Amino acid sequence: QVQLVESGGGLVQAGGSLRLSCAASGSIFRFKAMGWYRQAPGKQRELVAGITSSGRTNYAVSVKGRFTISRDNAKNTVYLQMNSLKPEDTAVYYCNGNPYSDYGMGVYWGQGTQVTVSS
Repeated sequence: QVQLVESGGGLVQAGGSLRLSCAASGSIFRFKAMGWYRQAPGKQRELVAGITSSGRTNYAVSVKGRFTISRDNAKNTVYLQMNSLKPEDTAVYYCNGNPYSDYGMGVYWGQGTQVTVSS
């Protein structure tokens, strides 16, 4: 059984930084595409950043230049470094893994971690 376990969320002031981690366990296969999504109250879940198995990245326009996604394939772990945080970044952040393709959302999700940015 595959599990994605996130950590690193919390409360931070505007302009601050947080680093999210997502580790996959319970599986012998490696994820191809991995990504971070977020969902704010009353809004749809949206892609924040994605990364392929070779390290190619893509970002939402709203976070480009402030957030950095990276991964450690040996550890089957993906990270999201968030700098210059804004109150509008407040949301539950979810890790996603796709074991079949380097593109697109997969069916494996973490439980979510809350990020709250105060003004």
